[in-house]
Amino acid sequence: MRRFNIFFLLLPALLNTSLVSLPNDKSSVLVCYGKIEVAKIKGYNYVILEEKNFSKEEVSLIKKNNKKVFAYISLGEVNANASHYNLLKNNTLGKNTNWNSHYLDLKSEKTIIVLMRLIKKNLDKGFDGMFLDNIDNFGSFGPQKSQRKELVALISKIKKQYPNHLLIQNSGAELIEDTNKYIDAMMFESVASNYSFKDNLYQLRNEVEYQTYLKRLKELQATYKLPIIIVEYADNQSLNFALINRLAATNFDYFIGKIDLQSLPTFTKSNK
Repeated sequence: MRRFNIFFLLLPALLNTSLVSLPNDKSSVLVCYGKIEVAKIKGYNYVILEEKNFSKEEVSLIKKNNKKVFAYISLGEVNANASHYNLLKNNTLGKNTNWNSHYLDLKSEKTIIVLMRLIKKNLDKGFDGMFLDNIDNFGSFGPQKSQRKELVALISKIKKQYPNHLLIQNSGAELIEDTNKYIDAMMFESVASNYSFKDNLYQLRNEVEYQTYLKRLKELQATYKLPIIIVEYADNQSLNFALINRLAATNFDYFIGKIDLQSLPTFTKSNK
């Protein structure tokens, strides 16, 4: 993950190409929701994938070449293209236009049944655990803030039913006081970077904001003794290396990729 001396020795050569793939950046995390070659998934501490893209045999091979492998699930939303959308389309509370997804109603018994069946399907394939997305939706300013109690109850139910599997919570810092006893790691996105959906713009986060955010994460880690994973977004070499420079000093596991997380990261030459 943090072999930065080698990286910067290679930098001049890398900059001579118009497109650079960085599989050997070895950030210790891989997050990919698209189908990628199993042989390219090696040496990570955390791998987060979409279950539908991999067979049970492929999951087994990925587990042999990486420390922990997780399956993605959203506890807050369902995308219109998801396999369980038709089952839950009448149990939604509105739409997230950024992702063409719909907010789930966790007060509905049917929603809980469908999600638990989906989790079983994922874990039966051999994944080490589940990556729980959209947890921040249930915070004080989220679209599902009135269902915080139901969310915590669901996470508790998952852990009780699968005590030997691991759970990663994505965002939702204010909920960690309720969820920490059920989860095994925390993930936060765009700590050092700041992607704008409105402008489709990749950029560094303001330094003051970054340091404030980083301080908060260190406080959470100290309080709850849970690993922290960071996911950042970049689309060019310059921003990618700027993010590596920032993250090198944090000692957090991290991943840097494109906003859609559909493939191994590639970064074009920066525009002057």
